[in-house]
Amino acid sequence: MNDSIQHALAHLPRRIATGPWDGGHIQGIALDREHRYLYCSFTTQLIKFDLEGRVIGSVRGLLGHLGCLAFNNRDNLLYGSLEYKQDAIGQGILKHLGSGKRPETAFYIAVFAVEKIDRPDMDAERDGIMSTVWLGDVVADYLAWWTQNGQTVRHRHGCSGIDGLSFGPDFGAAPGSKPYLCVACGIYGDPERSDNDHQVLLQYDTDSWITLARPLNQDKMHRSGPRHCRRKYFVWTGNTEWGVQNLEYDAATGYWLLAVYRGKKAAFPNYALYAVDGTKPALLKALQGDPDGRQGATLSLADAGLCDLQTGLRGWQFPHGSTGLYAVGDGLFYISQPKRCGTHHASDICLYRWTGQPDGPFEPVS
Repeated sequence: MNDSIQHALAHLPRRIATGPWDGGHIQGIALDREHRYLYCSFTTQLIKFDLEGRVIGSVRGLLGHLGCLAFNNRDNLLYGSLEYKQDAIGQGILKHLGSGKRPETAFYIAVFAVEKIDRPDMDAERDGIMSTVWLGDVVADYLAWWTQNGQTVRHRHGCSGIDGLSFGPDFGAAPGSKPYLCVACGIYGDPERSDNDHQVLLQYDTDSWITLARPLNQDKMHRSGPRHCRRKYFVWTGNTEWGVQNLEYDAATGYWLLAVYRGKKAAFPNYALYAVDGTKPALLKALQGDPDGRQGATLSLADAGLCDLQTGLRGWQFPHGSTGLYAVGDGLFYISQPKRCGTHHASDICLYRWTGQPDGPFEPVS
């Protein structure tokens, strides 16, 4: 064991208990390792903890779905996927909150000035702690519709919005290259469709986002954001339910880990965890099942994990990660293990070590 791993293990708790929260189940986690803060999204709330599990502050007032989180060490800001829509997820959130409002469809990256989160129950709109960046590409794919075999089909690529996100170098770039924000589209799992078996990753350069970000106003959604994403990538995984829940770049392996809810199409192995080999550039390929025969910049799954002989797909059946996955470094990860506490939700955030073994890619750090 090298010195950096020994140092990390000496300063990282093996388990952080979040306690129960009423905003919904845990969706994502992120760590500010330098300042020793843990951030957790509980669907409509953001909670800030120290590494002993003490609550430093929280953010309420969201009427949409706050998903995966990513802490950017370059600007010390926290990024999260935030979506507003009127499908089963959006309607369920409003019912849970008891809200009669119906926010218009919008997909944002929420940007939190986390140093200002210093007390419980801060307001996402009024306390000056959060701004948002509109993702027009996602809205366009979500709202797209066309006629196929006399039937109206909606949501290009099966796009249901956004969820997983992470910072890392461009695919095929040298290690340590400039990091970009990758945002994973949510994908409807409809087993009757054939065009929803790719994960869609949108890549953004966030350096200029300070000029684009606007305060959140859930009564009048703004549309300030990049004209288009920098790159649009595809990953053929087969069917999933709601796409990539947690996306995480791991510099130690060069992998982009995709934690998903398992799909239901019998033709696929329906793994719970996939890994994209970030050292390989994308290749222009036909998108299987696309009704217009489109091609896309397609990424390669890593040559690791279980291998399905029928499809050639590789991945793992690891039971955790879809509600929180964070690469600490040196092969160490914090992974969420969610649980119910009556009508509330909680999670144990546990420290794991990457093994990459087919029967178990992570092992608990004892």
